[in-house]
Amino acid sequence: MKHSLLILAALTLTAAACSGSNSTTAVTTPAAPTVTETFPGTVLYQGVDFHTFSVAQSGTLNVTLTAAGPPPTIWMGVGIGTPSASACGLISNSTSTVTPAGVNPQLSGTLAPGTYCVQVYDVGNISAGGAVTYSVTVAHT
Repeated sequence: MKHSLLILAALTLTAAACSGSNSTTAVTTPAAPTVTETFPGTVLYQGVDFHTFSVAQSGTLNVTLTAAGPPPTIWMGVGIGTPSASACGLISNSTSTVTPAGVNPQLSGTLAPGTYCVQVYDVGNISAGGAVTYSVTVAHT
């Protein structure tokens, strides 16, 4: 009887050791971190100002003109382009807008890796001899 119990106990332990799980664990790639860059500047009457930034991998883009003035309700042009030695060539009409400053992105889209520029410009609202100071935020993944 003792011998039977020892064999039964050994079989039970062996069966427990052999039973395994066939479940698989899914591997997820973490989302790319968002890079947020804030650029202050000044736009003169009929002028343009721009800043360059680099995108490391394809992802989303949000551009927000967070402040502009005086007056604080002035509408300015904001666009995304590719920089050259002394200019920011807008990519297309769909990558620019005319907007007052706000808290929500005024431009959104996707960008491939590369060097880009954000441009802020007078759309005819700055008085002759005047200037507008601004702050624009570019967030990209």
